[in-house]
Amino acid sequence: MPSPKLGQVLVRVLCSGICGSQVGEINGVKGPDRFLPHLLGHEGAGEVVECGEGVRTVKAGDRVVLHWRKGAGLESVTPVYESRIGKVNAGWVTTFNEYAIVSENRVTAVPADFDLETAALLGCAVTTGFGVVNNNAQLAIGQSIAVFGAGGIGLNIVQGAALAGANPIIAVDIFDNRLALAQSLGATHAINSATADPADAILRIVGSEGVDVAVDNTGNAAVIELACRLTGPRGRTVLVGVPPQDSVAAISTLPLHFEKKLVGSHGGECRPDIDIPRYVRLVRDDRLTFAHLVGKRYSLHEINTAIDDMRTGRLAGRAIVHMAGA
Repeated sequence: MPSPKLGQVLVRVLCSGICGSQVGEINGVKGPDRFLPHLLGHEGAGEVVECGEGVRTVKAGDRVVLHWRKGAGLESVTPVYESRIGKVNAGWVTTFNEYAIVSENRVTAVPADFDLETAALLGCAVTTGFGVVNNNAQLAIGQSIAVFGAGGIGLNIVQGAALAGANPIIAVDIFDNRLALAQSLGATHAINSATADPADAILRIVGSEGVDVAVDNTGNAAVIELACRLTGPRGRTVLVGVPPQDSVAAISTLPLHFEKKLVGSHGGECRPDIDIPRYVRLVRDDRLTFAHLVGKRYSLHEINTAIDDMRTGRLAGRAIVHMAGA
């Protein structure tokens, strides 16, 4: 393992979540990947082993959240690793490896006794989900919301919407196990779009004008179109899921001239160095828990099984990968 350079931090990764974004990378949804071969993973928890020159926000021995959104500190060059197959590229953060060279602005310190799995979830699932509610949707008390896709981020949007006092909170998915988990986290209604018409079901719940907020986590063009149609005339449609490169959604743009909004979300526009400490305080004061979000735990050697469980819908909640010896 190389020593960290200017602005870099060497982290022993203890556990990692698996986000749908990694499945998208594996499937090549954004088109040709010029960085292959490269490491994956962008949410995790670990311990700082060594800091490179210029690093000021963390020190050796700190427990940290690893996150893909930029936080405080320097942004370094990205590392290149040597392996049996030759050079392997990496971005500013990776978490599917036992040790990682990470840019300083992709780690945020948390208390030494803070729960590892919760710390990992703060790397993306929680901060993105809550950021969508707070920053993109700007959800107000009593407003209605429909959440299309109840994976890791969707479940946190549901939980964040419940904390914000939204009503009703409608979860839409094609897997009953995910919908049941969404209801346990605050969804007032659950719709399986594989067995029921989600448009009819949602309009029966909220009325003919539609919801105040619709959030798409799927990246599916047909779902994006549906979410836009079901958003009320002064409502907000938030796109979180990333569609395939050649995917096109057809929407009516006329309502956008009359107070209706359509926005794309980039990690909920969260600020990890600001948001993570807030959520840590809530967890430590027993005002918030993320224990139910962990669907299953895997070893690093089982990571392909974990990814397959996500793809097929066998897993409800986040897959958490624990590294050897962690």
